[in-house]
Formats: sequence, C-alpha cells, structure tokens
Amino acid sequence: MISFECDYNNGAHPKVMQHLLETNDMQSLTYGFDEWSDRAKESIRKACETPQADIFFLTGGTQANTTIIDSMLMTCEAVISAESGHINVHEAGAVEAFGHRIIPLHAENGKITAKTLDNYMQWFINDESREHLAQPGLVYLTFPTEYGTIYSSDEMEEIYRTCQQYCLPLFIDGARLGYGLMSLKSDITLPWLARHCDVFYIGGTKVGALCGEAVVFPHHNAPKHFFSNIKRHGALLAKGRLTGIQFDALFTDNLYFDIASHAIDMAEKMKIILQEAGLQFYIDSPTNQQFVVIPNERMHRLEQHVQFTHWEPFDEQSMVCRFVTSWATTDEDLMTLKRILEEIR
Repeated sequence: MISFECDYNNGAHPKVMQHLLETNDMQSLTYGFDEWSDRAKESIRKACETPQADIFFLTGGTQANTTIIDSMLMTCEAVISAESGHINVHEAGAVEAFGHRIIPLHAENGKITAKTLDNYMQWFINDESREHLAQPGLVYLTFPTEYGTIYSSDEMEEIYRTCQQYCLPLFIDGARLGYGLMSLKSDITLPWLARHCDVFYIGGTKVGALCGEAVVFPHHNAPKHFFSNIKRHGALLAKGRLTGIQFDALFTDNLYFDIASHAIDMAEKMKIILQEAGLQFYIDSPTNQQFVVIPNERMHRLEQHVQFTHWEPFDEQSMVCRFVTSWATTDEDLMTLKRILEEIR
C-alpha cells in the first residue's frame, strides 16, 4: 500500500539522518547549547537576513504554537485565528489549556483578510463592554493554510499593517513553511516573511526532519523568559542537539528548500493524475496538499490500496479527501496511484 496521508509519514531525509549518525559519538553541551544548534541558528539567521534574530528549537508544532502564544499574551488576552486555523481545529484545545481563548474569524479558502480583521477590531473597540471580553492580543496565520492555500505578499502585508495599527503582534505558523515558500504561485521569500511578522517558525517535522521546529523572533524580540517557558510547555529536549543537528543539515546546501521544491513538483504531477482520473478538486491548492471530491463507493475501493485523509463530507454521496506529497514521494508512487485510479474508475 502506498501512502499520501501526510508529509511526515516517513522518517528523516537521508542527509538529515546521515548528519545524526556521523555526530552520534560526539559529546556536546545539553538543552540546545551545542555546536550544531549554534551553527544551525547562524545559518537560519543568514537565510532570513536577520542577523539579530532570536532562534529556539522546539520539539513539535503544537508545542511551538502553545509556547509562542502563551509567552506573548497576558492572562486575559486571546489569539485571533482563521476559523479553519490549525490551533482552532486540530490541536485538541491545547491553546485554551494554557488559559487563552481563540477568537475565530471567517476565512475564505483558509485565509482571513485584513478587512475581516479590521472589522472585528472595530467591533471590539466600539463595544462598551469590551473590558468584559477576552482581549485580542495576537493574530495567528498559517502559511500555507490548512487547505494548502497561500497568502500573497500583498495580502500578508495588508494584514501586517492592520496588526500594527491595532498593536497586535503577527505570528505565522510555518509547520509547512517550505512548501508555501517554494510553491509556484508564491511571491514570498523567507527574508520577506521575516520582515513582515513578529514571530514565525520553520517547520522541520513536515519538511524532512524526524522532529522539531525552529522558532524565529526576527527582530530580537523574544518575550522575557522564553527559554524557561519552552521547558514549562514540555517542548525542551535535554538532548537539544537532536533538533539542532537536524536543522544544521536542513540549512546546509539549500536542503530545506530543495526538499520543499521536490514535494511541490510531485504535487503538480499528482494534480494532473487526479484530474485525468475525473476527480473534482475541492479547492485550488498550489502547495503539496491536494483536496479532491471522491464518490463514497470509489473512495472505499481506493482506500484498500492507498492511504489518504478523509477530510470532510462533501455531500451524502461523496467525501473531500486529502492527498499529500513530501520529500519521500517518488515518480513510482505517482504511477502506482495513477494505475490504481484507472483500475477502480
């Protein structure tokens, strides 16, 4: 059986694994104060063109989201998110568990607009009972979104200006950041992104690492005691070298971006295969996540041979299904998918 279920269903990219193995017998300092973590941080600063950036390595995406949000908000403050945002849908109440409400805003194709954000803030400011409400203190975006869509530079710049107008820091969840940056439709680069937000993270888990995310405060603006808060959130590894070594590999010789480009190339080929199979696209995604509508009877036959995600019902007769490519996707995988789709058509 082949799998297009997600982009973290393989282990690590061979070059990442090789770097882990070749450093395995070396001793180092702990909790991320090792030579490879230091080198990885410098490489990331260079890639972001942010020489003063504060960078921290955390264990995973949920831990990154909760630690950042909890560190940047006062106890009475809430985080604004698209209604389909990852923290609002797929994190089991992790943000709320640390005492912060999520304020969901209407989203189109997974994206909120500056106008929607401005309308909400105007409503909030003009509510005479606003002191009785959870106070909006941070805006959260995902890039790419949960539906594989991406913000244009104009859209994100307008959102960032709106955030600054209302003194709201902008946090970009980059669990799949590489796939957004390397999308054929993207006009955003890593340095541009670093200039247009207050904090973001570079996802490793879904882009070639065994685990780990690199949190970047690009303006030397990490909250006070952020390192201690990482530990409080259970996101600090005693053997911090595990994440540092992986990011050292990912940010050597352009590996992170090459991995993402490969997944995009595979996704573009997959789109043709899905289209030729007569499947309807649920949304036009320019990244490595593809969403199609499959009649239930055909879907049940397909799932006997292929792993994919049953995303949500489309109607009583069909389901929205997600197919995802990664660094490990091969042309052979795609040809197998093509053959199976033809056989069950």
